[in-house]
Amino acid sequence: MRIKLTLSGLYCLFALTSYGQKKQASLVPLTPSQAPDYFCTWNIQGYVGNYKSSVKTRQEMLERNIFGDRTYEGWGKQFAKIHSDLYLVLDDDWETPLNGDKSYYGSLIVDDERFPSVKGLSPEQKLTSLSNKTKSFGWKGLGLWICAQQAPRYTNTNNEAYWTERFNWMNKAGIGYWKVDWGNDSKSAEWRAALTVLGKKIAPNLIIEQAMTPTAMTTAEVYRTYDVENIIAVPHTIDRIAKLLTALPKGKAVSIINCEDEPYIAAGTGSAIGIMRHAFNGNLPNGKPDHAFPAVGRDLKNRMDEVVRAVMWHRIASPFGINKTDFYIDTVQLHDYWLMKDNETWMTGHGEGYRNAFQAPAVITRGLEKPLITLKKGDTLVPYILASKYPNGAIAIASIGRTIGREYLTPRADVIIKVAGNTQPFGIFGHYNSLTLQVEKLTTFTKVLAQDLAGNTPTDITNQIFRKGNKITIPGTVIDKIGLSAGTNGDKSEPGLVLVFKK
Repeated sequence: MRIKLTLSGLYCLFALTSYGQKKQASLVPLTPSQAPDYFCTWNIQGYVGNYKSSVKTRQEMLERNIFGDRTYEGWGKQFAKIHSDLYLVLDDDWETPLNGDKSYYGSLIVDDERFPSVKGLSPEQKLTSLSNKTKSFGWKGLGLWICAQQAPRYTNTNNEAYWTERFNWMNKAGIGYWKVDWGNDSKSAEWRAALTVLGKKIAPNLIIEQAMTPTAMTTAEVYRTYDVENIIAVPHTIDRIAKLLTALPKGKAVSIINCEDEPYIAAGTGSAIGIMRHAFNGNLPNGKPDHAFPAVGRDLKNRMDEVVRAVMWHRIASPFGINKTDFYIDTVQLHDYWLMKDNETWMTGHGEGYRNAFQAPAVITRGLEKPLITLKKGDTLVPYILASKYPNGAIAIASIGRTIGREYLTPRADVIIKVAGNTQPFGIFGHYNSLTLQVEKLTTFTKVLAQDLAGNTPTDITNQIFRKGNKITIPGTVIDKIGLSAGTNGDKSEPGLVLVFKK
């Protein structure tokens, strides 16, 4: 009896102690994001095909490569941690025979040779089977690269009838995303707008991404910034976002911008993400360097954690359309450049000795004033600063590095940003000397929690920040420590965290 009582007492003591030290819930919701983010297969196709040619890259679009288990297969198993937040977009080309017969471009009929499991089924059944298989791997849904034309083999003089039939297939199959790219009609804003309007009428759950013609942003739900060289992608992408924000008269553009494989730029500008990097690290299968993702500069294939962090941020705050907020684009332009060597880009003519230069606005904000940015005495290089207030009130601030010579540099600045309140979550990305939130209406708080967006556990940083009146300063060392605390060993990503004030 005495032993039972002792054990019972110990159990009660343990229970009370555990209750008193209850683990703080994650600051990131468990519910998957509703953002139009995706992983696109184009670069992994190129990698597996050794980038021999566009024809070879297209030939790698095979069912076994996506769902198989052998070396260089299993594309659909990558980014498993965030599958539920992403569409898996099958790029060019899932609809043409392996002989490359261009008369099938735009058919939107899954090719039997590439996907033998759907052989003999109707077009709708093929799509349904492939859609269900994708979802069985945990993805949010299936996305498809779309050639911007009717297929010559199936052409119909009634354009609306042609696309109505295909939208009905998509709707019944549960296809989630279209990446509408090149084709005979790709430069026609009128055609793209009509496609979007018709699609939303027949397949309302299908997200249709447009590109190439900014006028299409009057109707497109998502608009892509389009291809850039990864070695110089930071200034190039920021410049493109600035130009898209100002491309049409105020209020005319409704699109969410997709800035492709730039997760922290996406977070800082309220944009969606189109992931292109992949987990097949190092050289190509034939031993040659992977020129799409060179192992110099940022070395993107060793920056997988930043993808997870930005996607998890979208569980907190979803990307939003251009017409949702006012924006500020700095007139000051920062000039970046990379001195190229061979095998560092897919762009012809950008080989050994080429000076690959771009400039972009030093600051872009959406729904916020321009922040105050200062450097320590002796420092001369400033980062790009991007900041957005999302429609739900959440605020993201991103300090983005610079591409100079043959280095990717991450300069640190003291950044002060004015915000209306402090009851909403804050997403903080990149390196800082310090970040100060100047709060117009400061709500009383008793503690401040911060959490690596790649992790699950918040940390109380109340005693690590500084408050002076309505200014709350988070030291850069704290941002680094917390924002990298759940990082993968060897990953080169910069910090990314969510911060909240608690009463």
